[in-house]
Amino acid sequence: MQMIDLNGITVHYADQGDPNGAPVVFSNSLGTDFRLWDQLLPLLPKGLRLIRYDTRGHGLTSAPDGDYFMGDLVADAAALLDHLKVKNCIFVGLSIGGMIAQGLAAERMDLVRGMVLSNTAAKIGTTAMWQDRMADVRKGGIEALEEAILERWFAARFRREHPLTLAGWRHMLCRTPIKGYLGCSAAISETDLFDSTVRLTLPTLAIAGAEDGSTPPDLVRETADLIKGSRFHLIRGAAHLPCVEQPEEYAAILTTFLKEQGHV
Repeated sequence: MQMIDLNGITVHYADQGDPNGAPVVFSNSLGTDFRLWDQLLPLLPKGLRLIRYDTRGHGLTSAPDGDYFMGDLVADAAALLDHLKVKNCIFVGLSIGGMIAQGLAAERMDLVRGMVLSNTAAKIGTTAMWQDRMADVRKGGIEALEEAILERWFAARFRREHPLTLAGWRHMLCRTPIKGYLGCSAAISETDLFDSTVRLTLPTLAIAGAEDGSTPPDLVRETADLIKGSRFHLIRGAAHLPCVEQPEEYAAILTTFLKEQGHV
């Protein structure tokens, strides 16, 4: 277990693989922790330095009180990479992790040489939608939303054919600290990265799940189109967490992107 105090919180992270390899950093989605990437990592090429961390308010990372801001989450990622002496990484972010990727690339060009925007957008939902969701969580806990969330996370076939796996993700979601879920929801609700993302020029791969109910493919593609030269890949038979539902395809497209950037 690797822990570090940064920006007034304790961050849980894993620094694995070849310590001298090209760094690839993974940022998880709302309601998950860095185990989101467990199935993916063994499928990637050997020799990479693979860094994962639990977003503020998730997993074993601290969950402070109050609303969070996207600037807080970007600063957490930057501080961790500075601590680990990482430069020129490929940053892979899913959902809120993809928003962190966009913010980090805009603010710290020395840290990020390419990014993977998975199931994310420059703006996700509306402030009113997030305020309603936060009110429901305050009233009934995450359990009040778990069925609707799982339906967005996983395609119907996956939910039907993998009940035990689904139960594990349900437990992860419901064990997310409420303070962390609310804090990160507040960050998403107030974030619109259009103006900064449209100015980005770094190599970018966008990944969408064909059945994603949280960030539909058209929304992901619209964000990809903001970045000149970006690539878009649609994973069929997957929803919001394609690295879980279709890890082999996810690993293949990510590996191709890493090779194209000379990262492996």
